[in-house]
Amino acid sequence: MKVYTKTGDGGTTSLIGGTRVPKFDIRVEAYGTVDELISYIGLIRSQKIDLCIIEILHQIQIKLMDIAAIIASDEKAKKTRKVTVEDINIIENEIDSYDAELEPLKYFVLPGGHSIPALCHITRCICRRAERMILRVHSETPVSQNVLTYINRLSDYFFVLARKLHKNLDVQELFWITDK
Repeated sequence: MKVYTKTGDGGTTSLIGGTRVPKFDIRVEAYGTVDELISYIGLIRSQKIDLCIIEILHQIQIKLMDIAAIIASDEKAKKTRKVTVEDINIIENEIDSYDAELEPLKYFVLPGGHSIPALCHITRCICRRAERMILRVHSETPVSQNVLTYINRLSDYFFVLARKLHKNLDVQELFWITDK
């Protein structure tokens, strides 16, 4: 199979199921942003971090590929991918586990201090953008509530992961302190 098909040279692409849409279609924007998110997660995974975190990140990438496929599917596509309550529970359990190790927050966190947690904050921001794009898709074509919940919870995961990695790396978090 060739990487290039030449079918997109005119500015359109095919959804799973065969419907051709402009490359600026909200579905394409949404699954393209999910693809960007998957790539940044790969960048985090390539850092020297705990192997358990690397495995969770790998599982998240797989689930995000499912979400991209869900978003990229038209009405004619065979629906084989899904996000389950268990998928959401896994993310929530990780958040709770990490958060239990951390000091309660008193101020807003400023990204920085170390490149690895900063990557987590960039990934969190991309996740939030993906969520906004998926919600735009949802306003036109219903998207499963589990997909919406998963992507929302995932940005929380990357926030808490950044905090956990600051602690693991013994690097001071930076805060936005407004009373100064």
